[in-house]
Amino acid sequence: MSRIGRQPISVPSGVEVSLDGLTVTVKGPKGTLSHTVVEPIEVAREDGQIVVSRPNDERRSRSLHGLTRTLVSNMVVGVTNGYSKTLEIVGVGYRVQARGSDLEFALGYSHPVPVKAPEGIRFEVQTPTRFVVHGIDKQQVGEVAAKIRGLRKPDPYKGKGVRYQGEVVRRKVGKTGK
Repeated sequence: MSRIGRQPISVPSGVEVSLDGLTVTVKGPKGTLSHTVVEPIEVAREDGQIVVSRPNDERRSRSLHGLTRTLVSNMVVGVTNGYSKTLEIVGVGYRVQARGSDLEFALGYSHPVPVKAPEGIRFEVQTPTRFVVHGIDKQQVGEVAAKIRGLRKPDPYKGKGVRYQGEVVRRKVGKTGK
Protein backbone atom coordinates (compact mmCIF):
# COMPACT_ATOMS: atom_id res chain seq x y z
CA MET A 1 0.00 0.00 0.00
CA SER A 2 1.25 3.48 -0.84
CA ARG A 3 2.44 5.30 2.27
CA ILE A 4 1.37 8.66 0.88
CA GLY A 5 -1.79 7.38 -0.81
CA ARG A 6 -3.30 5.82 2.28
CA GLN A 7 -3.05 8.98 4.41
CA PRO A 8 -6.42 10.73 4.68
CA ILE A 9 -6.66 14.39 3.64
CA SER A 10 -8.10 16.59 6.39
CA VAL A 11 -10.50 19.27 5.16
CA PRO A 12 -10.20 22.51 7.17
CA SER A 13 -13.23 24.60 8.06
CA GLY A 14 -14.29 26.98 5.31
CA VAL A 15 -13.33 24.51 2.57
CA GLU A 16 -16.05 22.73 0.62
CA VAL A 17 -15.20 19.55 -1.29
CA SER A 18 -17.67 18.12 -3.81
CA LEU A 19 -17.23 14.71 -5.45
CA ASP A 20 -19.10 14.31 -8.75
CA GLY A 21 -18.19 11.01 -10.34
CA LEU A 22 -14.51 11.30 -11.27
CA THR A 23 -14.35 15.08 -10.73
CA VAL A 24 -13.16 16.51 -7.41
CA THR A 25 -13.95 20.21 -6.87
CA VAL A 26 -12.46 22.12 -3.93
CA LYS A 27 -13.88 25.53 -3.04
CA GLY A 28 -12.23 27.69 -0.39
CA PRO A 29 -11.60 31.30 0.65
CA LYS A 30 -8.99 31.90 -2.09
CA GLY A 31 -10.87 30.31 -5.02
CA THR A 32 -12.01 27.10 -6.65
CA LEU A 33 -9.98 24.25 -8.15
CA SER A 34 -11.12 21.04 -9.82
CA HIS A 35 -9.37 17.84 -10.88
CA THR A 36 -10.52 14.82 -12.83
CA VAL A 37 -9.37 11.62 -11.18
CA VAL A 38 -7.93 8.93 -13.47
CA GLU A 39 -10.11 5.82 -13.88
CA PRO A 40 -8.98 3.09 -11.47
CA ILE A 41 -8.53 5.46 -8.50
CA GLU A 42 -11.51 6.21 -6.23
CA VAL A 43 -11.99 9.27 -4.04
CA ALA A 44 -14.46 9.20 -1.15
CA ARG A 45 -15.42 11.33 1.85
CA GLU A 46 -15.34 9.71 5.29
CA ASP A 47 -16.18 11.64 8.49
CA GLY A 48 -14.78 15.03 7.44
CA GLN A 49 -11.77 13.66 5.58
CA ILE A 50 -11.04 12.70 1.99
CA VAL A 51 -9.78 9.18 1.38
CA VAL A 52 -8.11 8.06 -1.87
CA SER A 53 -8.16 4.32 -2.59
CA ARG A 54 -7.21 1.95 -5.39
CA PRO A 55 -9.04 -1.23 -6.42
CA ASN A 56 -6.01 -3.48 -7.04
CA ASP A 57 -2.23 -3.70 -6.81
CA GLU A 58 -1.41 -3.31 -10.49
CA ARG A 59 1.59 -1.15 -11.31
CA ARG A 60 -0.48 1.65 -12.88
CA SER A 61 -2.91 1.78 -9.95
CA ARG A 62 -0.07 1.92 -7.43
CA SER A 63 1.65 4.77 -9.27
CA LEU A 64 -1.56 6.80 -9.58
CA HIS A 65 -2.61 6.24 -5.95
CA GLY A 66 -0.05 8.51 -4.27
CA LEU A 67 -0.14 10.99 -7.15
CA THR A 68 -3.90 11.49 -6.91
CA ARG A 69 -3.78 11.91 -3.15
CA THR A 70 -1.03 14.53 -3.45
CA LEU A 71 -2.87 16.44 -6.19
CA VAL A 72 -6.08 16.61 -4.13
CA SER A 73 -4.10 17.62 -1.03
CA ASN A 74 -2.36 20.38 -3.02
CA MET A 75 -5.77 21.67 -4.11
CA VAL A 76 -6.96 21.87 -0.48
CA VAL A 77 -3.78 23.71 0.57
CA GLY A 78 -4.02 26.00 -2.47
CA VAL A 79 -7.55 27.24 -1.77
CA THR A 80 -6.75 27.83 1.92
CA ASN A 81 -3.18 29.24 1.95
CA GLY A 82 -2.16 29.54 -1.70
CA TYR A 83 1.31 28.98 -3.13
CA SER A 84 4.15 31.38 -3.88
CA LYS A 85 7.63 31.25 -5.40
CA THR A 86 10.21 33.98 -4.86
CA LEU A 87 12.69 34.74 -7.64
CA GLU A 88 15.81 36.90 -7.57
CA ILE A 89 17.59 38.74 -10.36
CA VAL A 90 21.40 38.95 -10.25
CA GLY A 91 23.37 41.15 -12.64
CA VAL A 92 24.35 44.74 -13.26
CA GLY A 93 21.40 46.57 -14.81
CA TYR A 94 19.07 43.56 -14.47
CA ARG A 95 15.77 44.53 -12.84
CA VAL A 96 12.01 44.03 -12.83
CA GLN A 97 9.16 46.56 -12.75
CA ALA A 98 5.44 46.10 -12.17
CA ARG A 99 3.25 47.34 -15.04
CA GLY A 100 -0.24 46.97 -13.62
CA SER A 101 -0.72 43.24 -13.06
CA ASP A 102 2.12 42.37 -15.48
CA LEU A 103 5.91 42.48 -15.19
CA GLU A 104 8.56 44.14 -17.35
CA PHE A 105 12.13 42.86 -17.17
CA ALA A 106 15.43 44.48 -18.13
CA LEU A 107 17.72 41.47 -18.58
CA GLY A 108 20.61 42.77 -20.66
CA TYR A 109 18.81 42.52 -23.98
CA SER A 110 18.37 45.53 -26.28
CA HIS A 111 14.66 45.64 -25.40
CA PRO A 112 12.51 45.22 -22.26
CA VAL A 113 10.90 41.80 -21.84
CA PRO A 114 7.19 41.97 -20.86
CA VAL A 115 5.50 39.06 -19.03
CA LYS A 116 1.70 38.93 -18.80
CA ALA A 117 0.08 37.46 -15.70
CA PRO A 118 -1.94 34.35 -16.65
CA GLU A 119 -5.41 33.79 -15.19
CA GLY A 120 -5.10 32.92 -11.49
CA ILE A 121 -1.53 34.26 -11.09
CA ARG A 122 -0.57 37.45 -9.26
CA PHE A 123 2.88 39.07 -9.24
CA GLU A 124 4.36 41.09 -6.38
CA VAL A 125 7.55 43.12 -6.86
CA GLN A 126 9.37 43.48 -3.52
CA THR A 127 12.57 45.17 -4.77
CA PRO A 128 13.89 45.84 -8.29
CA THR A 129 15.76 42.53 -8.06
CA ARG A 130 13.23 40.36 -6.19
CA PHE A 131 9.65 39.41 -7.02
CA VAL A 132 7.09 36.80 -5.98
CA VAL A 133 4.68 34.70 -8.05
CA HIS A 134 1.42 33.99 -6.14
CA GLY A 135 -1.44 31.64 -7.02
CA ILE A 136 -3.71 28.85 -5.77
CA ASP A 137 -2.62 26.16 -8.27
CA LYS A 138 0.80 24.76 -7.29
CA GLN A 139 1.54 23.44 -10.78
CA GLN A 140 0.67 26.75 -12.45
CA VAL A 141 2.78 28.80 -10.00
CA GLY A 142 5.79 26.57 -10.63
CA GLU A 143 5.31 26.65 -14.39
CA VAL A 144 5.07 30.47 -14.55
CA ALA A 145 8.14 30.81 -12.30
CA ALA A 146 10.09 28.37 -14.51
CA LYS A 147 9.13 30.27 -17.68
CA ILE A 148 10.29 33.55 -16.14
CA ARG A 149 13.54 31.91 -15.01
CA GLY A 150 13.99 30.65 -18.59
CA LEU A 151 14.09 34.24 -19.90
CA ARG A 152 17.67 34.48 -18.61
CA LYS A 153 18.92 31.38 -16.82
CA PRO A 154 21.74 31.83 -14.30
CA ASP A 155 25.09 31.97 -16.08
CA PRO A 156 27.61 29.45 -14.69
CA TYR A 157 30.57 31.81 -15.26
CA LYS A 158 29.38 35.10 -13.75
CA GLY A 159 26.21 33.97 -11.96
CA LYS A 160 24.03 36.56 -13.71
CA GLY A 161 20.39 35.83 -14.49
CA VAL A 162 17.03 35.01 -12.90
CA ARG A 163 17.09 32.37 -10.17
CA TYR A 164 14.85 31.00 -7.45
CA GLN A 165 15.44 32.39 -3.98
CA GLY A 166 18.02 30.21 -2.26
CA GLU A 167 19.08 28.47 -5.49
CA VAL A 168 22.77 27.67 -5.55
CA VAL A 169 24.39 28.23 -8.94
CA ARG A 170 27.49 26.11 -9.53
CA ARG A 171 30.19 28.39 -10.84
CA LYS A 172 32.73 27.39 -13.46
CA VAL A 173 36.27 28.64 -13.76
CA GLY A 174 36.83 30.87 -16.78
CA LYS A 175 39.81 31.07 -19.07
CA THR A 176 43.18 31.54 -17.44
CA GLY A 177 45.04 34.62 -18.66
CA LYS A 178 48.79 34.43 -19.31
